[in-house]
Formats: sequence, structure tokens, C-alpha cells
Amino acid sequence: MKTRTSPPHRSTSRAFTLIELLVVIAIIAILASMLLPALARSKTKAQGILCLNNGRQMTLAWKLYTDDFNEKVPQSYGPNAWVQGNMDLNAANRSNWDIDQDLKKSLLWPYCGAAAGIWKCPADRSTVRVAGVLRPRVRSIAMSGWFDSTDVAGFGPTGMRIYKTMNDVVDPGPSMTWVFIDEREDSINDGEMIVGMNGYPDAPAQWKIVDYPASYHGGAGGLSFADGHSEIKKWLDGRTMPPLKKGAELALNVASANNRDVLWLMERTTRKVK
Repeated sequence: MKTRTSPPHRSTSRAFTLIELLVVIAIIAILASMLLPALARSKTKAQGILCLNNGRQMTLAWKLYTDDFNEKVPQSYGPNAWVQGNMDLNAANRSNWDIDQDLKKSLLWPYCGAAAGIWKCPADRSTVRVAGVLRPRVRSIAMSGWFDSTDVAGFGPTGMRIYKTMNDVVDPGPSMTWVFIDEREDSINDGEMIVGMNGYPDAPAQWKIVDYPASYHGGAGGLSFADGHSEIKKWLDGRTMPPLKKGAELALNVASANNRDVLWLMERTTRKVK
């Protein structure tokens, strides 16, 4: 009796051709080009949320300080400044990279839970090279110069309100008066950021940018206000966001006529004493 045998099994698998591989690579590249911007936006949004929280935490520390000192606010600049030291791009300057140099000696350090991270926007990637090692700079925030600074008077007409106590924060009021702001890495120096008030509100030819706000969040920067809330402000004028040149500091106190961002900041800074 004869038996029927099956033919040997043939493998149907085969290798990809070069064209097929190129098509797959092209599809992956297209998908990556679609996903990466979305991931970048998600990262920017997450950093913005953390920046908002940092601003709230610093303002809470500031408010706790004023509660302990009969509503007297710390100076933004002067012998009783909230933080001493001067930021720059010099690695020999420990104020840039050592929290022991200034931050731990700050008037607000006892009130911020020893949290050095809230002193710097998470999107600020500025560094200095110390003994061959890149060290992140420790501070990006500055306080409004109109909080009891010793050198702000010349940046506005006579009679502008300089806040010395919480009771002075009446016009434009706590919810409209910013206290802390993230300042650009190539602008930040001492502990204050000055918004010049010359020309406010109706002489735009006189408006200036004295110090530059940061724009790390997709052209926006963080601020916190005397009532405790914080905001991320989208800047609208390109002059507020000049290109960053690594290793170079910006020229400060420059004319910026008709700059909507300057007006926005002035509206939230101070007023003439009535």
C-alpha cells in the first residue's frame, strides 16, 4: 500500500527591501516630527506650572516675613534687602552658584522651608563653569524695585508710591501689584527688578525697559502678586524678548516707546500718591 507524502514546507518569510526600509524610516520620521512639538509644549506647560508654584511659595514666605515684622516689607535693594549678592556671568562670583553665599543668608530663607529650588525658574538653564564643571545658577527671581528700594526714585516722576509696609499696597492694590518676577539670565544682577514709571500712563515716548523679564515659557514669564497669586504672562513685543547671547549681558535701561509689555508692567507696579 502506497502512502502519500506531503511536499516539504516552504518558508514564506523574506527580508525587507531597501525601499520598504526607507518607507518605514520615513513614516517614523513623520510621526516623530508630529509628536516632538507636542512633547515640547507639554514640557513647557509643566515647567510653567512649577514656575507658578515657585512664585506662590516665595510670596508666601514674603508674607510670613511681613506678618512677623508688623507688616514692614523687606527691601528689594538696600541694607535690609531680602537677598544680598549680585548675579553675573563670572564663575569666580559664588553668588551665581553657591546657595550658601546669599540664599541661606536671605531674610526670607527661614520662611521658605529651606527650598532652594523655588528661587529659580525650572526653565532657566543658565550655568557658570567652575573648575571645569558646569554649575547651575541659583536664582532667577527678583523683587519689584518699588518695594522700599534705596535707588528706585530716579526711575519715575516724583510722588510715585514706594511700598514700605503692606498697608502701603493700596493702589493699584494687592491683586494688581507684583512682588516677584523671573528675570532674564542676561539681565539679572542684584535682588531687585525695576519697572521704570516715567511716561506712565500717557507719554509712551518716554517708556523704557530698565530690567528685562524672563520669557522662558514660550515667550512668557512668571510673576507673583501681593495677594499671593501668581501668573504666567505672555509678552507681546519683540523688544521685551531680545535674542539670548550666551555669555553676554544685556544693555539695561533702554528706550522702548509704545511697548505694550512695558505698559502692562507699569499698570501692575505702582501709582502716584494721591
